[in-house]
Amino acid sequence: MKRRDFISKSVSAGVVTGAGLPLMAQQVNANEAEQAKVNPLTGSSQAPPAKMKVGLYSITYLGCWYKDRPLTWQEVLQRAKDFGFDGVEFDAKRPHANPMDWNQDIRKAVVDRAGELGLELPALAANNNFASPLPENREAELLMVREQIKLAADLGCKVLRVFAAWPGITLRDGWANYDEPRKQWDACWPGIPRLVRWNYMVECFKEASKIAGDHGIVLALQNHAPLVPTWQECLKVIKAVDSPHFKICFDLPPVEDNQENITKAVNTIGHLDVLFHYNGEFERMPNGKIEVIPSFGYPAIFNYGFLIKELARIGYDGYLNWEFCHCAIDKDGKPGTLKMIDEQTKLALEYMRGLVADAGK
Repeated sequence: MKRRDFISKSVSAGVVTGAGLPLMAQQVNANEAEQAKVNPLTGSSQAPPAKMKVGLYSITYLGCWYKDRPLTWQEVLQRAKDFGFDGVEFDAKRPHANPMDWNQDIRKAVVDRAGELGLELPALAANNNFASPLPENREAELLMVREQIKLAADLGCKVLRVFAAWPGITLRDGWANYDEPRKQWDACWPGIPRLVRWNYMVECFKEASKIAGDHGIVLALQNHAPLVPTWQECLKVIKAVDSPHFKICFDLPPVEDNQENITKAVNTIGHLDVLFHYNGEFERMPNGKIEVIPSFGYPAIFNYGFLIKELARIGYDGYLNWEFCHCAIDKDGKPGTLKMIDEQTKLALEYMRGLVADAGK
């Protein structure tokens, strides 16, 4: 399949048609929907057939969370095909989809190969920080996001997932960790008020959203510490930026992990949600059922089952993308290998497929 044909196929199939939720052109009346506990669009209490797709986020195989080599982009696509994913979200940094490394020939090759494998490329992932008090830093981040937007357009993606203030990772003996950069985020500029950083971030997103619109791309802001850890904070940023090209990627944090909060979140931001991520670790129980288990860095058990039912209730038909994004420690306390990541990825896919199937019953 040629690059142009594949991109056309992805758009017509509704990979994420500029909004991710083509049925949700109108605002949801959150209060009434929450009280009635019905579909806020149709008024029906019947859940529509679940059409959600499951994708693989390539950070899983970046080579920094386990003690083994990273996979090439070709291998990531093949893994996704072999395991049964619907699409791939590439991480827009080395060793994967850094715009500086992926020239036009590589971009075309990626799209062509994805098309041959029957995979969609629904989104690309940025790792940006728009909250630095240094204008040079913010301008450099904007420049990278601009190049990532162009790359997303060339790949036929409709979404670039972004952060407000991604603190980054550091590497120790080949292992990535969040501890050092998250501490440094606060320590570097202790005298800068949160509101000042928030305003810097909003101004950057206003500029980035214009660039995204020029290329037919939607920016999806993921709720994530340190600046916008909740969907409520994301919503404030969305309203402040006020652009049709700026929406939400919802990531279920432990603080929201109860049915009342999940229903409120879905009813309030459902019309803005164009992407969803899930993570953690999984284990097959003696009865054959797959369950989320506590893992290194993820002691909480996420209520994904209820969330997927709620997403199905409002007609969400976008992607649910899997990521393994913490240090892999196996059951014996030893560094996880590529084999462990493969096992977890297959379990994660089977688990989410089951939730989507149950949500459509």
